[in-house]
Amino acid sequence: MSQYKKIYISGMTCVSCENLISEDVGKLPNVEKVQVSHKTQMAQVYFSSDKPDTDKIIATIEKLGYSASENPIEKSAVKKQKATGAQWAWSIFVVFCIFMVYKYVAWIGVLDWIQIDSKNIGYGAAFLIGIVASMSTCLAVVGAVVMSFGAKYKTVGTKFSKNAKPHLLFHAGRIGGFFILGGLLGILGNFVQFSPSVLSIFTILIALVLFWLALNILGFLPSMTTLGIHMPKSSMNTWQKLKESEHAMAPILLGIFTFFLPCGFTQSMQLFAVSSGSFWVGGLTLAFFALGTSPILFSIGMASSKASNKKNVVMQKVIGFIILAFAFYTLSSGLAIKGVGIFDFAKSGGGSLASEVVTENGVQVVKMAVEYSGYNPDVIKIKAGVPVRWEIDGKQLSGCTNQLIMPDLNIKKKLNSGLNVVEFTPTKEGTLNFSCWMGMVRGRFIVE
Repeated sequence: MSQYKKIYISGMTCVSCENLISEDVGKLPNVEKVQVSHKTQMAQVYFSSDKPDTDKIIATIEKLGYSASENPIEKSAVKKQKATGAQWAWSIFVVFCIFMVYKYVAWIGVLDWIQIDSKNIGYGAAFLIGIVASMSTCLAVVGAVVMSFGAKYKTVGTKFSKNAKPHLLFHAGRIGGFFILGGLLGILGNFVQFSPSVLSIFTILIALVLFWLALNILGFLPSMTTLGIHMPKSSMNTWQKLKESEHAMAPILLGIFTFFLPCGFTQSMQLFAVSSGSFWVGGLTLAFFALGTSPILFSIGMASSKASNKKNVVMQKVIGFIILAFAFYTLSSGLAIKGVGIFDFAKSGGGSLASEVVTENGVQVVKMAVEYSGYNPDVIKIKAGVPVRWEIDGKQLSGCTNQLIMPDLNIKKKLNSGLNVVEFTPTKEGTLNFSCWMGMVRGRFIVE
């Protein structure tokens, strides 16, 4: 008759924690089955005849980075890993250095390669978010499983076939799957026909997800799974079967299946894909995101070491601050769609100001170009009560900048390569904000 032993655990935050513990404890001698719950912070280890070694069970769980005991763990006894003042200072210094390097690289134009195709690619940010995600929650969700897959999946042939090939196939499936599934989400969004107001809400929702992730990594908020946001446990059964399969297609299918794993970054990118209303925009966004996660996930898969045991406090804080910056930028994009220009961090120097607005036959003629770097100029002074002829040169349009909106005047203009003209008359002094349809590229008229 089957019996079970209770093990009390501290530190679990999600379904992924449950599966990680179940998998490793389930490998121990005399263990028939393991049931783990992050809600009750408890594991039930089942056995029939010979009782498993409790010390080994506890050691296995603690090796994964959790606290474990045969007796209930009091909250006061749980020691949280807190950053020292020096670690906080170092993390802020590293973030500052990264920001300065980014500003320099952007200034010399190296980042323009991300936006090669003027028809659809403008999502270098998705690639950067993928890099950040691969060093935080995405690593926690996918990393350990990638290693487990690498250890179990057996092939024959050269060292390349045995070691690197399965992981390359995994990432090929992941990137390709993210592109196709992201594209389908884009088509769904196009079918739904989102209004600017709904798009603004979607973008702000994405920002809130990023805010939560950032504050969770910085240690101020619990995991989002405490709100019940995660994939159903039944879906993890499919994941488990794929991990243990030796079929030639298993690595590719496993990579595709990661699209459905519970990762806040992935979910925020999926929301963005839906809001884009385009197969290409949605597909490329998710593909670039998956590409950004590849280097770290590939490395840990090849190294075959538990990612959770290699956490660095300073790096965690750096990642948290970077995600926080993404959150502020995304929030400002959502507000820009509504015509609100509060967090305009994109142009910290105040933007590029038009040197002169020419008046011809009582009309103010404003000339502006759309380039990979944004609007040039993006801050323009005009006079109230005088008609404006806004001549927009679509030099380097992207999937983001191919449409311009000015919410305050209900202007929504689809831009084409070459000359585009928008006419309006400012009736009062103040600021008229305009942006691309996603709110990522912004500018403003200062009405005097």
